[in-house]
Amino acid sequence: MQIQKVTDESFRKYGRVVQGIDFAPLCQALLDKTPLPDGVAYEPGVDVLEELPVKDEIQSKCWGELDIQIGYCNGHNVLLNAVEYHRNSEINVAATDAVLIVGMQQDITDDFHYDTSKMEAFLVPAGTAVEIYATTLHYAPCGPENKGFKVGIILPKGTNYPLAKDHAGWEDRLITATNKWLIAHAEGGQDPAAFVGLEGKNLNILE
Repeated sequence: MQIQKVTDESFRKYGRVVQGIDFAPLCQALLDKTPLPDGVAYEPGVDVLEELPVKDEIQSKCWGELDIQIGYCNGHNVLLNAVEYHRNSEINVAATDAVLIVGMQQDITDDFHYDTSKMEAFLVPAGTAVEIYATTLHYAPCGPENKGFKVGIILPKGTNYPLAKDHAGWEDRLITATNKWLIAHAEGGQDPAAFVGLEGKNLNILE
């Protein structure tokens, strides 16, 4: 799979590199104080990251003072497996090199299917933070050359937590957590209740 750079013009429809904030303390905390599992681990909010002074700056500059949470997605992965989207942007902070496989929500069909051949892969170099727009399909990062990755995940507070209600019908059937709409691949190993709507290959960044 061709891997482009987040500084390439082709990334502009999916997001942008965040400027004007020193993410080094957050990257160091991710490296020193979060685990690196064999699989993939996601935590939506982590005290050791949210206690960093840079949180206030991110909250003020990137979310206009809206409450945010800082968590992580760490581990080993080379596959797409699923796509998700939120009703807002997400900031990914790469403590290590990481690859994001992304697509556009506008390409989802009326019956919520999506052709994975439309997706593109981009390298986020260590130390870089990128804003992923609300209309950008994404999921767990991948590790270049199947190396481990550590990525900080910043979202509005309350995102990706357990649901309080049942959801069914139209787009509602895609909701798997608070502020999270997910479309799974049949080979992605998702919860059996997840809506399977990804068509084509389960993309692998090594191929």
